[in-house]
Amino acid sequence: MDLGEWRAVDPGTGAAWFSLLSVPWWFSGGWALDLHVGEQIRDHDDLDVGVLRRDISTALAALSGWEISEAKDGALTPVQPGDVPRFDAHSLWCRPSGTVLWTVELLLDECVDNEWVYRRHEAIRRPLSSIVHRNPAGLPYLAPEIQLLYKARGTRSKDQADFERITPRLSRVARAWLLQGLERAEPEHPWISVLRRAGV
Repeated sequence: MDLGEWRAVDPGTGAAWFSLLSVPWWFSGGWALDLHVGEQIRDHDDLDVGVLRRDISTALAALSGWEISEAKDGALTPVQPGDVPRFDAHSLWCRPSGTVLWTVELLLDECVDNEWVYRRHEAIRRPLSSIVHRNPAGLPYLAPEIQLLYKARGTRSKDQADFERITPRLSRVARAWLLQGLERAEPEHPWISVLRRAGV
């Protein structure tokens, strides 16, 4: 099913839409990894932005002039002003009202108190204070080891390429965290043997 096309937007442009947000937010997806290494390695079809589910009402209020839809199971369901997404919806497609191209994918992360929780395996947790890094320009992005854990599920060719280019640039602590996360959540994943051979 054709759900529409995307407008490629860079983080500098996207930051203008979220810079005044009063709750934590960060760039996710491939852009998060590029911000970590300090250069754009490949083209990106969209711009992913993460927020905590508990903050979604505040985030959507900042996009009050936008059209928002839940993306789930190959279908889009509009989110009406004042409503919040269903609990099993983790992705919101967003575009300024009156435009045709989708502009931002808003990704919802889970947390309990002051801990980030990996929604695919609730035993995998991190202090909220540790999940966001900033590049020299101050742009926030999801910690690369967390982003790679998300990418491990249903690995696409671009996810494999991201793993191969990013893993050597992770700290030993970050590689060890990724290995432990994969062993718990994706115990048959081929990245596990790669990380083990790297001696993390």
